[in-house]
Amino acid sequence: MARSDRLFRLLHVMRTLRPPLTAARLAEETGVSPRSIYRDIDALRAAGARIEGEAGYGYTLTEDWALPPQNFDRMEIEALSMGLREVMQSGDPELAKAAEAAQTKLIARMPERQQREAMALAQHIWRRERREVPAEEVSLCRRACWDEEALDIGYADAEGRVTERRVYPLLVEFQDRFVLLHAWCCLRQDFRQFRMERIRSVTRTGESYRPRRVPLLRDYLRQRLGFGAELPI
Repeated sequence: MARSDRLFRLLHVMRTLRPPLTAARLAEETGVSPRSIYRDIDALRAAGARIEGEAGYGYTLTEDWALPPQNFDRMEIEALSMGLREVMQSGDPELAKAAEAAQTKLIARMPERQQREAMALAQHIWRRERREVPAEEVSLCRRACWDEEALDIGYADAEGRVTERRVYPLLVEFQDRFVLLHAWCCLRQDFRQFRMERIRSVTRTGESYRPRRVPLLRDYLRQRLGFGAELPI
C-alpha cells in the first residue's frame, strides 16, 4: 500500500473509532506495525493534522486537515438542525445557548446554497412541556466530567433523607422527565444514578480522578446496556 493511501486509511480509522486509540489498535485496523503507526502519526502531525496523545496513552484526532469544510447534503443539514433545535428546547440554559451559537456558526460557514437549505427546513421540533433543569447543578456536573474532578454532593432519597457523598461524575443524561447524573459513588463503592432535582448541594473538590473517567464510563455502559468491547463513548 502506498504511504499516502496508508495515511488516509489511518485518518479514516481515527475519524470513525472512539478515541483514545492505542497504536496497537490502530495497527490492527490498518494492517501495519505499531512502529509504522508512530511514524505515520508524526507525518500527519507534520502535515497539519492535530492529533493529541502519545504512546502508551492513545491518540485522538481533534483537527483534520483532510476533511473538507462544512459540506453537507440536504438530509445531513436537516439532521444537524433538528439535533441542535432539540438541545435548544430540552437542554439547560447554558447548553441551549451553546447550541444556538453552534447553529449560527455552522450556517455561516456553509456555501450559499446550503445556507438557503438550512433556512428552509422541512422538519421542526417543538416541546410543549419542558422538563425543569437545575441549571447550576447541571453546569457544575458537566464541567466536573470534562475536568475529571470529584464532586461532593448532598443527595436526598425519595423520603427526603439527605446523605453526603463524594462521586466521580461520568455522564449527564437528559431523559424525558428527569436529568440524571451517572457517577461512581465513593460511599457505595459502585455506580449510581442521581436525579438532579434531588441534589441539595454540589461542591467541586479539586480531587482529580484522571485518567479513570473513560474506563469507568466504559465499564458502566457495559454493565447497564450490555455493550461489548466497542462502546458509544
